[in-house]
Amino acid sequence: MILTVTLNTALDITYRVRGLRPHSSHRVTEVAERPGGKGLNVARVLAALGHRVTVTGFTGGATGRSVQEGLAALRGVADALVPVAGSTRRTIAVVDDRTGDTTQLNEPGPAISPAEWGAFQEAYEDLLAGADAVALCGSLPPGVPVGAYAGLVRTARAAGVPVLLDTGGEPLRRAVAARPDLIKPNSEELAELTGAHEPLRATQDARRRGARSVVASLGAQGLLALTPEGHWRAAPPRRVHGNPTGAGDSVVAGLLSGLVERLPWPDRLARAVALSAATVQAPVAGEFDRGSYEELLGRVAVTAEASAA
Repeated sequence: MILTVTLNTALDITYRVRGLRPHSSHRVTEVAERPGGKGLNVARVLAALGHRVTVTGFTGGATGRSVQEGLAALRGVADALVPVAGSTRRTIAVVDDRTGDTTQLNEPGPAISPAEWGAFQEAYEDLLAGADAVALCGSLPPGVPVGAYAGLVRTARAAGVPVLLDTGGEPLRRAVAARPDLIKPNSEELAELTGAHEPLRATQDARRRGARSVVASLGAQGLLALTPEGHWRAAPPRRVHGNPTGAGDSVVAGLLSGLVERLPWPDRLARAVALSAATVQAPVAGEFDRGSYEELLGRVAVTAEASAA
């Protein structure tokens, strides 16, 4: 079983409009709702790849009930969300059909009490007992300590469970010192962590700070991976157009599935890039276009480079 942690779960709502114009009224042509938050998107992709997944994090209020109803409809995904008094947040994506651009609005999430945080930590430790790997994903809701991910990384390592971390800012800075097995920052998160804007130098610095492996997401340029086994770049065969929401989460799913299947790093990276590109071509976050994925998988260019750091 793969465990995904989404402390700031969400109900993802996607609106499509013919053209988004500031200071004007719009008619929405299509509405889609899905359980969301980074770890839930990862779980949906993992389940579509045939893996058993358990999701945990927080849920509350009417929005939280909608999230859990959506999870109940997903085959291969088990719901282990921890109830809280506050209401689960919503995220709104507005897709402009004319340009293909997406505007994202993210609510902050419910305030988590110390007792609720303690209850989650107990549930997390129990869930690790049956996990082959764990992904810690996304932002922290109000009330959760900024060092929360550092503690969760240490708990996973103590349990002997490989841990992938996908967050940014101060939570990433603190957690990387706890020595996660893998971090997956985007270029902005990596620069904020290290102060370096050149991707290779930044990934080297991130490893020195404690991450065993670093896979940096470079947008349309693909992935840069620095691991104890080697150093690779992986790029899609062509630029894809569509909704990029959830593309990074599909990278996490590709890397995590490759880890538990014990695939060599080049195969993990090819899968991650193909899934990411296929997600851009899907209409809503946390899903991927299977035809595009299968077509792209064998065409991703993975290049080994001289080891560094």
